[in-house]
Amino acid sequence: MFKLFSKDFWDVTARLILRNKIIILIGIVIATLLFSTQWKYMRFTYTEANLLPDDHEVNRIYNDFLQKFGEEGNLIVIGVKDSTLFSVEKLNAWNKLSNSFKNDTAVESVISIKDLQKLVKDTENEKFALEPFIKDSISTIKQIETLQNELFNKYPFYDNFLFNKETKTIRSAIYLNKDIVNTSARKDFVVNILIPNIEAFEAKYNLDVRVSGMPYIRTLNSQNIIKEINLFVFAALLVTSLIFFFFFRSFRATIISLIVVCIGVAWTLGIIGLLRYEVSVLTALIPPLIIVIGIPNCIFLINKYQHEVKLHGNKVKSLQRVITKIGNATLMTNVTTASGFATFILTESSLLKEFGVVASLSILAIFILCLLIIPIIYTFLPYPKDRHLEHLNKKWIGGFVNWMEWMVRKKRIAIYATSLILLVVSIIGIYQIKISGSLIEDMPQESEFVNDIRFFENEFNGIMPLEIMVDTKRKKGVMKLSTLKRMNELEDLIIETPELSKPISVVSLVKYSKQAYYNGNPKFYQLPTSQENSFILSYAKNSTSNVDLLNNFVDKTGQYARITTFMKDIGTDKMERIEENLQTKIDKVFPKEKYNITITGKALVFQKGTKYLVKNLAISLSLAIILISIFMAYMFRSARMIIVSLIPNLLPLVITAGLMGYLGVPIKPSTILVFSIAFGISVDDTIHFLAKYRQELQANNWKIKTSVYGALRETGVSMFYTSIVLFFGFSVFTISSFGGTVALGALVSATLLFAMLSNLLLLPSLLLSLERSIANKEVLRKPSINIIPEEDDIEEQNFNI
Repeated sequence: MFKLFSKDFWDVTARLILRNKIIILIGIVIATLLFSTQWKYMRFTYTEANLLPDDHEVNRIYNDFLQKFGEEGNLIVIGVKDSTLFSVEKLNAWNKLSNSFKNDTAVESVISIKDLQKLVKDTENEKFALEPFIKDSISTIKQIETLQNELFNKYPFYDNFLFNKETKTIRSAIYLNKDIVNTSARKDFVVNILIPNIEAFEAKYNLDVRVSGMPYIRTLNSQNIIKEINLFVFAALLVTSLIFFFFFRSFRATIISLIVVCIGVAWTLGIIGLLRYEVSVLTALIPPLIIVIGIPNCIFLINKYQHEVKLHGNKVKSLQRVITKIGNATLMTNVTTASGFATFILTESSLLKEFGVVASLSILAIFILCLLIIPIIYTFLPYPKDRHLEHLNKKWIGGFVNWMEWMVRKKRIAIYATSLILLVVSIIGIYQIKISGSLIEDMPQESEFVNDIRFFENEFNGIMPLEIMVDTKRKKGVMKLSTLKRMNELEDLIIETPELSKPISVVSLVKYSKQAYYNGNPKFYQLPTSQENSFILSYAKNSTSNVDLLNNFVDKTGQYARITTFMKDIGTDKMERIEENLQTKIDKVFPKEKYNITITGKALVFQKGTKYLVKNLAISLSLAIILISIFMAYMFRSARMIIVSLIPNLLPLVITAGLMGYLGVPIKPSTILVFSIAFGISVDDTIHFLAKYRQELQANNWKIKTSVYGALRETGVSMFYTSIVLFFGFSVFTISSFGGTVALGALVSATLLFAMLSNLLLLPSLLLSLERSIANKEVLRKPSINIIPEEDDIEEQNFNI
């Protein structure tokens, strides 16, 4: 039995691969076909990304609210701000458009101007009755004027719900069936019913209809994610293949690499389907990531093959050495990269867990594919031509390597000084980083639906629901006048908060009831006194119409009430300030022994999820550092080597964090991935360099300087090639319409560029400066894992190729 990292193991692996190439290729084809059968199980997510664990207190509070009052994110609003709407033809057409959605099975109810009803006093039967503002269709301008006067001046209950009396903006509310809000039926309604009908209305009546609401936003956002998966995969293939061809000047090598990464993408999609995971904003990034990570594997393997062919011209020996020498090193680098992603599995967020599982499995899969396919395909191909090997002698590459060597020889103090300055400046920048819990910040800012969000924010103070649930701890406790007064005090604070819309609750309904009791006089839109309460409640109890309205705000037992407001798209800092102000008021107004008040809603859940992710960032990054440190310690049997290997990889992370602070890029669900991804990838260069350095030490009789410069010249070219591919590969994400994805691509690209320079300049400088304490025989003579086997004269064996 062979040890996984031993020379014998890789010799046996090489023989197995090269002797069984037909069987292996057939196996890869069969595996790819099997994975392709799982694509049909890929489902695009129809819910917001829940960043919190299922059993988190914030989620439990939110789920408890949903059990009491049902899905709160089922509202779609359509609105018009145009004075010409108030004409007989257009207003009737608007009401007809709103009414047309009522018959669709996906719609629970629709409330438009035509559906608004007055609460009127029926003295004879001592009850309240509902009377429509518009009994049939509108036939005269005078009717419209009367309607405007009543809505805008006499009935504050409806103000800021379906109209803005200041700007005369009108909107209709479409409540989707709660059972379909988080299913594909929501998309069918939005794409096939809602949008076509609105577009036809706009074209016919020359009106600009604005549409928003969480179901609508989520649907269009999901469509953008689907489009961008294809865009990223195509762009990543194009960019990496162009760079690859620029380096190797070989169509053959480029096509082979593309075949490998395309199969890798097919396997990745198969893994997502096999595990029945939803395609979210995060998992959508993995296919192009696999392309970007897979191409460097191809570069290492093909570069080694061409180097060996040029060295001795023996194809069999070259292919054997590709597997035995580069296979081990590539395995280690892919394992460390996968480890960076796998740390997300240890978090309690299901979204991050799924991302970590798929990414780490896919990285290991692309390694296996590269190791099997590339050597096997080259067994069927003729020797590389001279022009394919010219890149090994490029003068500009030699000039770059010479510059690095000169810097390490002559400018070591300058390297340390620059590193220290960057460290200090970056730490200052880190303190300027902000956390963002915005639901729409990462959405395409130039898109029409984001512009519509801004429109409704300006006109109605937001569309993202924030809910306050009042538990009176006793049945029918909500309708107690003392409870209503306390709720009214809390609502006064909400009204005073500019980021929140006018609240809707049972308090408004009771005020409306008093106004109706006094024959619709708007001066009486207020809570009743204790003397008035008994008269008004007796009317309310006899009214079936009031019961229907009441069910929207109070649960069936009368113990729980909801206060609904809508929030603008604000940052985490403002959200925390608002929450703190609300909680202070709640603690002051509602005695804890009598009431239990909870603040919830999608906006708050997302904001709390972002804060939770920040904590998980520290955990996942720490786990990645610890995991890779243990690996390095085991590999080199030296705690001191951990310090030397971590410094060049942690410095780029600090620099990137500093840049985020200076450039105003906040910590959010998308940018939070930067550090673990970049660290897992950048440490690969360190492993390659130190492994080659140890080999050079043994070959050069433990001469430190000779070994450092030898390792620098040997690994510098490959590190440069792969870093350039990774830089431009991750830069592909900057073409995204999602701000978070753009930031992710730019930040990872910048971090990997810093990491390359750090590993090529700072790492060898540290080795030279600390040579006496680190680079000695006891530390490096017998590593536990021999990443790069010692050069020996491998005799050609019979591989039957």
